[in-house]
Amino acid sequence: MSRRQEDKPSRALRGRAGRMKGGRGSGRASTGAVRLWGRHAVEAALMNPDRRHRKLWATREGVESLSGDLPADFPVEWASPADLARLVARDAPHQGLVLDCDALEDMFLEQVLTGDPARPLLVLDQVTDPHNVGAIMRSAAAFGACAIVTQDRHAPPESGTLAKSASGALEVVPWVRVVNLSRALDEIAEAGYWRIGLDGEGKSTLAEALPAGPVALVLGAEGDGMRHNIVQHCDALARLPISSAIESLNVSNAAAIALYAIATRT
Repeated sequence: MSRRQEDKPSRALRGRAGRMKGGRGSGRASTGAVRLWGRHAVEAALMNPDRRHRKLWATREGVESLSGDLPADFPVEWASPADLARLVARDAPHQGLVLDCDALEDMFLEQVLTGDPARPLLVLDQVTDPHNVGAIMRSAAAFGACAIVTQDRHAPPESGTLAKSASGALEVVPWVRVVNLSRALDEIAEAGYWRIGLDGEGKSTLAEALPAGPVALVLGAEGDGMRHNIVQHCDALARLPISSAIESLNVSNAAAIALYAIATRT
């Protein structure tokens, strides 16, 4: 890989290297570095003051594609596309940008339960595919969800693959990781949320089950769906009115449709 250049670019985004207070991530200490790639994921991370940035590998075209400016002293190492391809997952579309940064800091459930009650909360029960979680996060950002809640275990870690699928939403949607999802659902109910589990066997459609007040939407893994104990912690089960020609939807597609339904309820 080419050595670090002295003529660093003057283009620079708001995000600076250095620890800032606040953050989001897990219900336990976040440790280690995360490697992100792709323009949307990298640009959003650079603009996030809650990120501690370590180093950016980039092509000049990649840096020019950013919509903001990099600080003059930001650590950049110029590289060829082939160099960058060796830093990321096989065939990952890095778009000339690879960023090493720290994982986001902890965010706890009580921090998101005191926000705008009109914004839905998403609870994911053992959805482990980072592409799905990233896509759900993107829909959550698009439709104004207040946060995503997952378990510490049986959920993907913060990663470049997830961030690329989230297309920048990882930096703006709070992600709460909890030890016990059932206990978290109890806390969510105590905060005044109506917990609706999305289930293809639900007797009511989602539109019929939606209340006027705060909603926590619970989704299970593809195939297995929600675990029995999680179903028992839902106030209602609801289905999407899909055609009988198809058995089910991908969990990220179902989440997007459900979030739209919540955003447009009357």
